[in-house]
Formats: sequence, structure tokens, C-alpha cells
Amino acid sequence: MFDLDGTLIDSRLDICTAVNLLRANYDLPPLPIEIVTSYIGDGIDKLVERSLRGYPMNLDKATKECAEFYSRHLHDETTLYPGVSDGLQKLRAAGYVLALISNKPGAGCRSILTHFKIANLFALILGGDDTPHMKPHPEPLLAAMERTGAPPENTWMIGDHKTDLAAARRAGVRSGFIKYGMGEQGGEQATRMFDSFEDMTNFFTS
Repeated sequence: MFDLDGTLIDSRLDICTAVNLLRANYDLPPLPIEIVTSYIGDGIDKLVERSLRGYPMNLDKATKECAEFYSRHLHDETTLYPGVSDGLQKLRAAGYVLALISNKPGAGCRSILTHFKIANLFALILGGDDTPHMKPHPEPLLAAMERTGAPPENTWMIGDHKTDLAAARRAGVRSGFIKYGMGEQGGEQATRMFDSFEDMTNFFTS
């Protein structure tokens, strides 16, 4: 199971664009990419809440506005991290069943994966609105295992953020932490650390 933002794709610039278009809508100055990046990882609601902190607003309305801005800039400047496309193909060829578990809304996940021509490599794609709870809740991971028939002892969650590691721990699966991503471990421990996507791919296919 893979996270998306910070694990497979570097989406910081496009997310930052959406956030700053939202802030401009409220006559607020733009935020630097470093600040916006620190707000990513817990779903769009939290991203918007943090980005408009201290400003009186309707969170549901602002979230819909941000989602609309982002939908227009999903992959303007977003890129796959090095080794992702080849690595996913190698994992599939080695017999692994691949699933995507993201807190990004499902439609955005599918659009991005299709754009980069890797959607067909995944047996299952679950976005943040495809199950009642998002990571760090274990529900999307448990749902993915149920739908693919994968037992916990044969399953890994690969991600770049503490939400991925916490969800893995709660779901009873092993976890891999991608060190090049945009997230942080927080107080969570990963089963294994990976310096690059190629490093991770080699671990599972060597």
C-alpha cells in the first residue's frame, strides 16, 4: 500500500498554488511553499483550516473552494519522484498487489495517477473520501486488505508521514518510511527506512 503526496508524487507547487488562490479569494497574502508543505498530510480540511488559521470563515465552503482551485491545477507542476514508474512496474512484475491509500480526495488521486499513466498498476485506489475515516485511522488500510484479500502479515504501508506510520501500526501491518518526502515521522517508528524509491523497490524485489 502506497501513500501518494510525498511518496509517489511531488505535488507541493500545485497544492501551494491552490492554497494561495484560496487565500487571495479572502484578500490574504500568499504563503511560502515551506509553510504550505508543513500543512500537508492530514486531508484537505486540515490543509484549509491551517492555511486560513485566524481568519473567520466557513470551513466547508472554504474547503470546496480550495478543492475547486486545486482541480484546475492538479498536475501543472506536479512530478513523479525518481524511480516511481519503473519501481511500481517492477513490483507488479514481481507479483505484488499494489494499492494506493491517500488522504487526498479520490477523484484527484485517480486523475493524477491516470495523467502519469500508472493508474493501471494499482488493484485499488482509495482517496480520503472513499472511506468514512482517513489515515491515521486504520480503516482505509483494513478496507484495502479486505478488498484485495491480503493478510496483514504480508502487507506493508509505504509513506512519508506520521499518518501513514500510525495507520500501519493500528492496522497491524509493517511500514516503510520514505525519507525524501515532504512529511515527518513524528513520534512514530517505521519497520524500515528508505532513502529513495529505488531503494524501496530493491528491498522488495532483490
